[in-house]
Amino acid sequence: MKYNKAPILVTEGRAFLNGIEVMDMVNCKIVVTVNAWEGKQVGEKTKSTRWKDYDIKVTMTRRRSTPFLKKLLKNFTDFGGTPEFTIQGTQLDKNSDYYKEYGTDTITVVGCVPVGDITVLEIDADGDTLDDVITFNAKAIV
Repeated sequence: MKYNKAPILVTEGRAFLNGIEVMDMVNCKIVVTVNAWEGKQVGEKTKSTRWKDYDIKVTMTRRRSTPFLKKLLKNFTDFGGTPEFTIQGTQLDKNSDYYKEYGTDTITVVGCVPVGDITVLEIDADGDTLDDVITFNAKAIV
C-alpha cells in the first residue's frame, strides 16, 4: 500500500528557445487565459458563459549569462525586425505520480514575441544575481 503522494516537482524540467536549451533558466511558466462572453436573458437568474478566445503568455526568468536581450534590442533598433521564437517546456519529474501515469509533459508554443519591460542594466547594493524576467505573447500551442 502507498502512503505518500508524489506531486510534480516544478524543479524537474527543461526549457528550449528555438531548439536551444536555456541553461541559465530559473523559471518558465506558460499560461493560457480564456476570454469569455457572459450574459443572460430576461427572466434568467444566472448568466450563461461562452468561451470566445484566449491569450497565451510565456514568462521566463533566467540568470543573465549572455547579452541575449541587448542583441534583440539592437536588431530591432537597427533593422526594425520583430523577434519571434518557439519555446518548448518539458516537465521531467520521473518520481511523480503524473509521470508514472502519463510520462513526460511537453508543451510547445510558437510565434513567441517578447513584450513589456526589458532590463538593460541593473545595479543593486543589496542584490544577489541579475535575473532577467522576459514575458512573451505567443500565437499558438502546437
